[in-house]
Amino acid sequence: MTDPVAQAFQVDLHGVVDLLARHLYSGPRVYVRELLQNGVDAITARRALDPGCPATVRLRPLADGSLAVVDSGVGLTRAEAQELLATVGRSSKRDLDLGLGREEFLGQFGIGLLSAFMVADEIELVSRSAREPDAPAVRWRGHADGSYDLTELPGTDLPVGSTVRIRPRRDMEHWLAGETVAALAAEFGSLLPVDVAVEVPLGAAAAADDVPLPADGSPRPGHVWRRVSAPELPWTRTYPDAVSRSQALARYCEQTFGFTPLAHVDLEVPLAGVSGVAFVLPAAVPPGGGGSHRVYLKRMLLGARVEGLLPEWAFFVRGVVDASGLRPTASREQLYTDEVLLATQEALAGAVRAWTLRTLESGTALAEQFVRTHHLAVRSLALTDDTMLDLASRILPYETTDGMLTLADVAREHGRVVYAPTLEEYKRIAPVARAQGIAVVNAGYVYDADLLARFAQRTPVEVRPLGAGDIAQVLTPLTPERELATLDAVRAGGDVLRPLDTDLVVRTFEPAGLPAVLLHDRDGDHQRDLQAAMAEADDVWGDVLAGFAAPAAARQLVLNDASPLVRDLLAAPPGEVFTAGLRSLYVSALLLAGEPLRARESELMTGSMTVLLRAGLDRDTSAGGPAEEEQA
Repeated sequence: MTDPVAQAFQVDLHGVVDLLARHLYSGPRVYVRELLQNGVDAITARRALDPGCPATVRLRPLADGSLAVVDSGVGLTRAEAQELLATVGRSSKRDLDLGLGREEFLGQFGIGLLSAFMVADEIELVSRSAREPDAPAVRWRGHADGSYDLTELPGTDLPVGSTVRIRPRRDMEHWLAGETVAALAAEFGSLLPVDVAVEVPLGAAAAADDVPLPADGSPRPGHVWRRVSAPELPWTRTYPDAVSRSQALARYCEQTFGFTPLAHVDLEVPLAGVSGVAFVLPAAVPPGGGGSHRVYLKRMLLGARVEGLLPEWAFFVRGVVDASGLRPTASREQLYTDEVLLATQEALAGAVRAWTLRTLESGTALAEQFVRTHHLAVRSLALTDDTMLDLASRILPYETTDGMLTLADVAREHGRVVYAPTLEEYKRIAPVARAQGIAVVNAGYVYDADLLARFAQRTPVEVRPLGAGDIAQVLTPLTPERELATLDAVRAGGDVLRPLDTDLVVRTFEPAGLPAVLLHDRDGDHQRDLQAAMAEADDVWGDVLAGFAAPAAARQLVLNDASPLVRDLLAAPPGEVFTAGLRSLYVSALLLAGEPLRARESELMTGSMTVLLRAGLDRDTSAGGPAEEEQA
């Protein structure tokens, strides 16, 4: 038996590049970011040898469709190039020597070159080392089929640094076009701490293919350098005063996010190397309508829509931060979730919360504008924050039957807080409650019912949802004589409404122009659910549930005896017209409550209108018949 022979896997470079493009990176556009990262890391390494060295990265879109990226970094010797580039994408001892893993470096040299194969069939690297100034320059040329060649260039007088030149693959030419390169360089590298510039033509001028690239870093004839990076972060720059800083940050927000902010919130987590600013949106957004932020790692753009940096309730801000202590995911487009990120998220949430509380407590014009615009965010935060809940009860206006009031106002003026949990319930009882002087809070909008339930736990005042009894008890009962006179009509009406799971009640209330209201009892819903469960359960469980069940209180259609229309209906004899009229009042009350018409209610309305219309036409015909005969 022979000894096994160790062999290496053969890797298809095309397959690896396809894997990167389809599953790791969001698309080919990241190749610019990876090349910029290589250049910045090389400059960082050279600064360790020579702190005063030039720090430039130059991107040159060339007339033949290729792209040259020139950096003034540390460069490579032949041995270093052999180690780094023989297996593209492999971590090496040189990666560690360069400091990969230390916070001042951005990425891996080999991975950066590998990403360029997403848009190129050939990559050429020409480099001269700062570590060994007397060593000859080297040229490495790699191809998409996995082959490469590495040669020394003796006698060439090249500056220290590296030049990467890539030639586009077929159908990828647009990714290397001048406008695209300039836009991508500005997007990814606008905050890099080195001088990043793109060579752009003046007017329609363009250099020919045979014009050599200037060795001194100057632009080619007919071209200029357009700088895309800023030497300082906008939020750490020194300004004459607070007003100037706010104005400058507002301009940065307009350029970056496209809106003028209401205000800004400074963000800083020193232990994670995080600094930045959150901009308050000038218009309301729905809950969950935001939550994505612009994140830079070591001043290189990680992503323009990074999720989860701030909590869900902070959907009223858009943040931009730079971090040196957070880790990216493998694609370097989102943040990796670890203990450092979780602690950072908590600290950033605390900063936004503190600003919100401070602003709301100030009572300034900004506070009023913030409440008008972002009251939903305040409500969202109050769901989990007791301090914000106490503040929200004093400053957030609610729609009530007494007008716009805060919860604290309602509790102080009425001694209790009664609320309608849904918009339909509020619309149903608001006219009657308003006429009777009953204060009911509309809690039918998002977060409100949950907020009131939490508010009930933090106040000695009674806070509870509205019940049918709250309205029914204040409606004036009929006199015994009137009740006796309408007894038969009420019984007949009850038979009509019973299939609709509704009881009929007659009361007197204001306004007289409102003929009927439909009251919905939540306790009645619970009892009906129990009865339905009893009907489906076996004998044993049916007996158990029967112990909790009480006579089910159906919805109540309350007719207003002060309404002439109702009095006419109650005086009508039982029959087809009486039934149609009562059903019409039921559907009208349903619509008044804001409930949609389902198929059953639509059929009731159509049938009732048909009966009433036919009855009215028959009466007109009967009344007009004799007169016409006399005239004849």
